[in-house]
Amino acid sequence: MSNIEKILNMMISKEGEKVVLNLGEPIYLVIQGQKKLLSQTPLSESDLEAMRTECEEFFGESTKFNFSGKSIRVSRSKASIVFDINAPGGGNMNAVAGSKRTQSEQKGGNVNIDDLLRYMIENGASDLHICSGNKPMLRLDGDMLPLDDFPDVTEDDMWPIINYVTPPKNIDEFKETNDSDYAYEIEGLCRFRANIFRDHRGVGAVFRQIPFEILPPEVLKIPQKIIELCDLPKGLILVTGPTGSGKSTTLAALIDYVNRNTRKHIITIEDPVEFVHKNQLCLINQREVGVHTQSFKRALRAALREDPDVILVGEMRDLETISIAIEMAETGHLVFGTLHTNTAVGTVDRIIDQFPSNQQNQIRAMLADSLVGVVSQMLCKKQKGGRVAVYETLVVTSAVANLIRESKNFQIPSIMEVGKNQGQKLMNESFVDLIKDGTITVEEALSKAVERNELIHVLQNKNMLGNVQIS
Repeated sequence: MSNIEKILNMMISKEGEKVVLNLGEPIYLVIQGQKKLLSQTPLSESDLEAMRTECEEFFGESTKFNFSGKSIRVSRSKASIVFDINAPGGGNMNAVAGSKRTQSEQKGGNVNIDDLLRYMIENGASDLHICSGNKPMLRLDGDMLPLDDFPDVTEDDMWPIINYVTPPKNIDEFKETNDSDYAYEIEGLCRFRANIFRDHRGVGAVFRQIPFEILPPEVLKIPQKIIELCDLPKGLILVTGPTGSGKSTTLAALIDYVNRNTRKHIITIEDPVEFVHKNQLCLINQREVGVHTQSFKRALRAALREDPDVILVGEMRDLETISIAIEMAETGHLVFGTLHTNTAVGTVDRIIDQFPSNQQNQIRAMLADSLVGVVSQMLCKKQKGGRVAVYETLVVTSAVANLIRESKNFQIPSIMEVGKNQGQKLMNESFVDLIKDGTITVEEALSKAVERNELIHVLQNKNMLGNVQIS
């Protein structure tokens, strides 16, 4: 516990009105107008400077912050620091360790984060952005929309929010690195994946909603062949796509399918834990990097001794994590993982390219034996509101495995074009289907397509371009 925290706890426990740190004087507390010394030693310049540094680390440059249910004002000068209890209510920095807080306890500055998060859910937005110097903004159906009825967020507004929603370890990480990821939950409403950061304007935060309800794969229209792969006893299944493409939702649905239909032991390794799974037919252990384990690769190595049947790797970030995941898929485990790639073939290339050239032949052979399927996805705006996932599906047949082994990945799309009965589907084919049934517009498909020129050619051949102008 820092000296500042000790002083503030003393002020609150003794029901003081203020704490005064004056250069050349002992620290004293004011209780009902009377001074009460908290130390006997006068503060030196170095002592006061150390306290000032702690203040900056503790609540930045804010003039008001929240601590243990109290709203506290701070004034700083070269010769003094004064903490003054302003009024009851406010975020509770101690409470982030796990005690229950009410909505009224969080109020600080002009922004009540729980109210904003409720507003976000009520309006069907996926993300809430709050940044110093701007109005809060929502991402709704992929677009960023400012909340004009809300006041601009100031630096003084941000610190009560951060102190309220952020676990202590993440506050420490934020002070050290200027960003941190974690999960936050409003009981009975929703979980949120949160990121706090600094930019040139000050402190900011982004919250993405993670619903308590996990939708089944059939509702999400995940390709049937990918669902069937979840029944395999071993292999590597990858869900890929850019940030914000719904990968976490797809993975949660697939894990839920395994949970409802098999009797297995599932281990998930995530950063942070997003969708929370309850044991159904399976035993599920969900581990969070930074809380329950130091890293993805450490948790994966530990999983070898934890008798898993199914393992979810929230993100395959580095070469060692990828190596272990492939090895585990080869040796009798069903492994789910994610990568930030835009196409199924691009996913295979990305994995192989991660390795030094002298190891790539070995990795091709291992990947050909272990990879069973890749689903790449992105989200598109629906014509009638909301968003829909567009999927590309690669099922690794013996023919695909041979191409991977022989370093002929460029031929995989040709096999996918003629392999619909095996569950293969290119992204552009999915775009065409969604345009045909009126779910999305041609313009939306063209704005999202990776192989845009090829999609234009397909639409022209099918007389589906209409009056769309191609630039």
